[in-house]
Amino acid sequence: MSRLALTSGIGPARSTISPRRELGAYEALFLRQGATFKTLAEKFAADETALPSDFVSWHEADEAAAAVIEKLHRRRVYRFGVRINKAGDYPAKLRDAKHPVELLYYQGTWELSEMRGLAVVGSRKPSEEGAKRAARLAKEIVRQNFSVVSGLAAGIDTVAHRAALDAGGRTIAVIGTPLGEKYPKENSELQDHIAEEHLLVSQVPVLRYAAHPFQHKRYYFPQRNATMSALTEGTIIVEAGETSGTLTQARAALYQGRKLFILDSCFQNPAITWPARFEKKGAIRVREPDDIWNALDTQ
Repeated sequence: MSRLALTSGIGPARSTISPRRELGAYEALFLRQGATFKTLAEKFAADETALPSDFVSWHEADEAAAAVIEKLHRRRVYRFGVRINKAGDYPAKLRDAKHPVELLYYQGTWELSEMRGLAVVGSRKPSEEGAKRAARLAKEIVRQNFSVVSGLAAGIDTVAHRAALDAGGRTIAVIGTPLGEKYPKENSELQDHIAEEHLLVSQVPVLRYAAHPFQHKRYYFPQRNATMSALTEGTIIVEAGETSGTLTQARAALYQGRKLFILDSCFQNPAITWPARFEKKGAIRVREPDDIWNALDTQ
């Protein structure tokens, strides 16, 4: 990994930084007792000029970086990049998250993050009609020259990614695992294709994830939902149950000042009450595609 010039206007200028060392320092911070996305976000918020390496010795950072790269190579991840807050092309819009991340891993074409994008999310076990709605919606988003952003989960996410590809569009997957981890396994080929031809993003620390017992790894998915929302102009919920993890992203979108769109079919479902609750908080009910585009001033 090459050295990266510090080109951001945030904080005092530093001539260059080492992405590898910052990667290692960030990973080392996550290995410390009690470290969470929240506690690390608070640490960096308390010192807006700080980089990860300001909190970790260079020796510790370099050792952690070597361990990360070794693990990624074992997963056949040889080409990847990082985006570091206060350096290079880190997207300022991520700072709208309640607990913004200082570092992202990615594979693919980073410039896609600069496109206008909409997140399409929903149930992992959608109805047949819900899946059809997601596909139609993704193709409509492509026609409007937006990227389709989703989380590569089973169900609505997978349908949205595939429909965007079928329509000749661009798609971004924000995953809840480290690079090289395939979840769900049946999306392995899709994940590889997005990593090679589009954009795959992960905020999940490689070493911490490897050290966590399996039951704790679900913790990363709500965090990635907040990042996915921050990367986009809005989130569209196609179909979701009353306790769906999708609602985590709905709350994040409203907190971040993003548009939250809910398909009218959700309001028609008598088994759920969340659509009406979120509409009262500012969500937009979508009866036809123009409801989306009018709200985004694309007409």
